[in-house]
Amino acid sequence: MTFTLQVDGPAWRQHTASVRDALRTAIRGESGRARLGDLVPVAKGNGYGLGLGHLATEATRLGVDRLAVGTVFEVDQVAGAFDGDILVMSPWDPRDTVAAAVWKDVDAGGYAPRVIRTISDADTAKTLHNDLPAGSRIVLEGITSMRRFGIMENELLSIVGGDSFHSAIAQGRLQLEGLALHLPLAMPEVHHVSATKLPRGTSTRVIEVQGWAKTWRAALEQLLAAQIPLADNATALWVSHLSDDELESLRGLEPDATVNARVGTRLWLGNGDALSARGTILAVHPIGRRFAVGYRQRKASSDGLLLVVGGGTSHGVAMAAPTPATSLRQRAIAAGTGALEATGRSRSPFQWGDKLLWFAEPPHMQVSMLWLPESSLREGMANGLRTPAVGDTLACRVRHTTALFDAVIFDA
Repeated sequence: MTFTLQVDGPAWRQHTASVRDALRTAIRGESGRARLGDLVPVAKGNGYGLGLGHLATEATRLGVDRLAVGTVFEVDQVAGAFDGDILVMSPWDPRDTVAAAVWKDVDAGGYAPRVIRTISDADTAKTLHNDLPAGSRIVLEGITSMRRFGIMENELLSIVGGDSFHSAIAQGRLQLEGLALHLPLAMPEVHHVSATKLPRGTSTRVIEVQGWAKTWRAALEQLLAAQIPLADNATALWVSHLSDDELESLRGLEPDATVNARVGTRLWLGNGDALSARGTILAVHPIGRRFAVGYRQRKASSDGLLLVVGGGTSHGVAMAAPTPATSLRQRAIAAGTGALEATGRSRSPFQWGDKLLWFAEPPHMQVSMLWLPESSLREGMANGLRTPAVGDTLACRVRHTTALFDAVIFDA
């Protein structure tokens, strides 16, 4: 094993269970009525570093009825390990021809009745009755202040109130499973829907959801007025990025609403101490000052050791997204890091003891070459560390949502 994720199983599962319990209390209150909704674990991308299969198994362990994936390409990876409903959050749109081909495979599979599509485009929504297999389950998505995907309020009311939509629901060609709302992490300054008589201090995210709840009720009333039977979950709001306090606030404003809270990062990565990314030392070479190494033949600035460690760009090591820096301190750190890299020096995310080591050169695809200067080696040994050897592992700071491990090892 060269680049692994070690998971403290008991501590990690205790955390996921505590998040589940806290969310259920926030969503349902003291009544605990499941009718009022539940958490919906999100398993997407690289499975937050743990893998989609692992997350599907853990969702089963948590006792939830629904799981969300990012795209249709991920459905097959979770369907075998999870028996409940699977919400695909990326919009279904026949104009995405590559995804449409995979959707055909999903529709032909044995788990098709468990899969729920998200419809986020008004034009697409108007022709669903012609484009989808009979009995397809859907959620419509409203466009929030996130402004990524979604349908405007007036369009949503028009679509749900349309004769073709009425007919498709009445005849069972479509099954409506609720309204999806993807909210921003930062508190929105402006929301395009409004609500009245709200308690002082209500967050703008909650205000936005409560306004959409009013719109959704109005949309469903059009179906009920036409005496069209609805699925049990049709009134549901599938929301993301609401805190426990905000979910409680929403419950106070909408006590009869079914709220399904999609949650990923907080659930799977909220206890960082239970997760440890580690690179295995594969080679150790003594080097002298001005000794040249690597593809680019960079020279050592002092005597020491060259460590070749498992973990490179294919694992996501030292691969960074653009910085979200907003404070002066964050911007200063980003500027300082960039200045160092401009001189050819870059800290690695690998650490020996409590010290981050320097890259000897940019990481390779599957390994990294690291400097351990003689002075740092002596200091570490004086503090009880032993000389690094082949087979030892170094802790590595990674962004779990972009990391790919050779193995994920759960401690019992």
